[in-house]
Amino acid sequence: MLKNIPSILSPELLKVLCEMGHGDRICIGDGNFPGSSMAKPQNCVFLRADGHSVNDLLDAILQVIPLDAYVETPVMLMEKMECDKDLVIPVWEDYKKTVAKYDERGEKAFGAYERFEFYEQAKKCYCILQSGETAIYANIILQKGVVK
Repeated sequence: MLKNIPSILSPELLKVLCEMGHGDRICIGDGNFPGSSMAKPQNCVFLRADGHSVNDLLDAILQVIPLDAYVETPVMLMEKMECDKDLVIPVWEDYKKTVAKYDERGEKAFGAYERFEFYEQAKKCYCILQSGETAIYANIILQKGVVK
């Protein structure tokens, strides 16, 4: 065990976060995200965090790594499809509050990819972390910054 490390971060996830360098990205997928199949094309690390929400994982991860200060939007969401344009996605507001605790840009640190572009970007991530999140459109990509 370690002191001051959120218990939600498994040893495997801590290892991955430590291995990641500046500019590497981690995708946290919701429970419906095709994480395993997305990880295979580029051999990115695939980990599971069943039973945990994306926001809880986001909060824990941001306690141990910074977001990239050298890019405008180090946090990327998946845009809603046209057929879902009227859906309200409350989890996004939770993400913005969580990011604001750790990055002074707050909401300005966020961008979005069209759904299929999000999938392509996820395939290029260092790691895909599959959560147990039940909210839809709850997928997020984080770009790691420089640890100072």
